[in-house]
Amino acid sequence: MQALVYDRNDGAWEQTRGLKKTEVQTPTLNEKQHPADADMALIRLRYAGVCGSDRSVWFRHAFKRLIHDSLDTQNSDIRIAGHEAYGELIALGSAAEKKFGYKLGDMFAIESHMVCGACYQCTVGDAHVCQNQRILGFSVDGCFAEVMKVPAKLLWSIDPSRIREEVASLLEPFGNAVHACTVKPLQGKTVAILGCGPIGMFVIGLARSLGARQIIGVEPVEKHAKMAMALGADHVLFPSLEATTLFEHDPDISSKIRDLTGGIGVDIAFEMSGYNISLNNAIHSVRSGGDVVLFGIKSGNFVIETMEYIIMNGISFHSIVGRLLWDSWNIGYQILGDPNNDLQEKIYTILLKQGEGTIIPFGSLTSDIFEKAMESEPKMLLKMI
Repeated sequence: MQALVYDRNDGAWEQTRGLKKTEVQTPTLNEKQHPADADMALIRLRYAGVCGSDRSVWFRHAFKRLIHDSLDTQNSDIRIAGHEAYGELIALGSAAEKKFGYKLGDMFAIESHMVCGACYQCTVGDAHVCQNQRILGFSVDGCFAEVMKVPAKLLWSIDPSRIREEVASLLEPFGNAVHACTVKPLQGKTVAILGCGPIGMFVIGLARSLGARQIIGVEPVEKHAKMAMALGADHVLFPSLEATTLFEHDPDISSKIRDLTGGIGVDIAFEMSGYNISLNNAIHSVRSGGDVVLFGIKSGNFVIETMEYIIMNGISFHSIVGRLLWDSWNIGYQILGDPNNDLQEKIYTILLKQGEGTIIPFGSLTSDIFEKAMESEPKMLLKMI
């Protein structure tokens, strides 16, 4: 079958870029040879979402150790990329069939984090930070392929009459936004979203659906800012691109946010970009006693301008990784599938632009097409069949 892979035989990590489309062996289930296949499923992919982390692999910005260590363990040189998946069940192990009752032809989105179920975190209800987790597309083969093999326990059943297939393929990243938006109640609250990439846009739509009183975006890219407004932001502010340092907050942004909130500051600031300056913007934009939700990820050290300000103003921090299993999935599915809620349609028409330039047929995919779409669109999908 055809797959989009990282192959370390192509050269040193730092001296290469991209993923290559190549023939790989189609996965199978064979319980006689591999008893663990009794708990596995084969999914024929319909759509696969392209994430910012896939971009990081493409440009070799992150995840080298995670990928290479797993390849060493598995005695392999090739990793099929991709972790935002939607497709059709075409084979199911005997144990999984008895446990879950799934039927061939059923449609599923897929959780990307394979948790162990046995570590301390898993046993106390914090499986989203499992200490032994493996991640599709990074530490095991992912969904940029015609068929993928996954543990059946990762499948989330989809009713295509409730949620259109293109949006169903985004339930995994949408779950990140759900996790972020359910740390604190949003009903009647003022919120700021600093960084309106795909997950930041999901947060805007969710904040509107969950009853936020005022939604303020902060985003330097005009195209993203327009999408943020269309998805439900009341205001979008443009940060200065001429900061005096890489970490000090932009006083114009914090001042404007306080002006928009009667001099108080927002109840909750969502830091979605992963930049040091954005973190300090969030800290200085939230009210005393407010909350900062941290989702943006960057490696290395960050500078906080003044710890005294945080302590004396009683500001709380919440770090978000992955999805709460399975609470985030259930909430996200209910919100998107609610016929009285237009968020699903907004995601398809505004973020995905009804597929115009955002949905790429896998059969005609080339490296140039893939990279151009990643550079021009905040979110793109691969149409696998």
